Amino acid sequence: MIAVVDYQKGNLKSVERGLIAAGGKAFITADASEIAKADAIVLPGVGAFADAAATMCELGQMEAIRDRVRAGVPFLGICLGEHLMFEHGVEGAPEGNPACGLGLLPGTVVAMPHCDAQGKAFKVPHVGWNTIEMPSCNEGVTVPPCGEGGGNAVLKQSSLRCGTARGTSPDSAALLDGGQAEPELSSLRSENAGGAFPGSAPQAGSELAFACPLFDGIAPGEYFYFTHSYIAPTGSHTIAETTHSTRFTSAVQFGERAFGVQFHPEKSSDAGARVLANFVAIAARG
Repeated sequence: MIAVVDYQKGNLKSVERGLIAAGGKAFITADASEIAKADAIVLPGVGAFADAAATMCELGQMEAIRDRVRAGVPFLGICLGEHLMFEHGVEGAPEGNPACGLGLLPGTVVAMPHCDAQGKAFKVPHVGWNTIEMPSCNEGVTVPPCGEGGGNAVLKQSSLRCGTARGTSPDSAALLDGGQAEPELSSLRSENAGGAFPGSAPQAGSELAFACPLFDGIAPGEYFYFTHSYIAPTGSHTIAETTHSTRFTSAVQFGERAFGVQFHPEKSSDAGARVLANFVAIAARG
């Protein structure tokens, strides 16, 4: 059974339904003892890092999740759930005193900048469809193998190796929790066929592929649905990146079977359903 953790921060039923539709057996629980017995764990959520972390500590969930993930139990953090995988987060915390997260990954979750390096203004929160891409690549830097210190994506048949820093169209418009309809994905594909990063779209004859099992069947440049104002740090744990006002980590890996995604797979049509199905398959392998 897959435990969907209830720490009083929305999105629970849509995530549970998505996992069940993907063939998983899922249940929602706030009980730390039930989380500790689950075969896999999903940590969804919207809200502030500090408030969520405090609630999880009060309910005993933080320790239960940390222990199970470190023991190798499959885990998926979604949006705020991805943020909580890190050591610290500033959202909702007093200035200069960031809140503590699960501490599975190094670094602090910080606010997304409102302007890019050239001073161009961007809307924050970042809300809408955007692509996930290969992590930044540099010559001569070894890629951590998938599961060793985080895992990463690979560019097959290429001399480019991903560096480290620290450590199709929806059938119907899905809705945000507040009832706001998502924009049509098909129009974004035609307007931005090359993806979010200039020159990063797969070229004819190339073999771009994510190496980690969470993205089995997902190509770089695929669109997912985002809604967030804070971003996780980049490092050897980064398995995908996205750009808005800055290039940021949009998916992470810890060990062999623990993952986090900045986007909402339960709101991301066929691609999101594939990610949830991949996680269900990872969980089923025991």
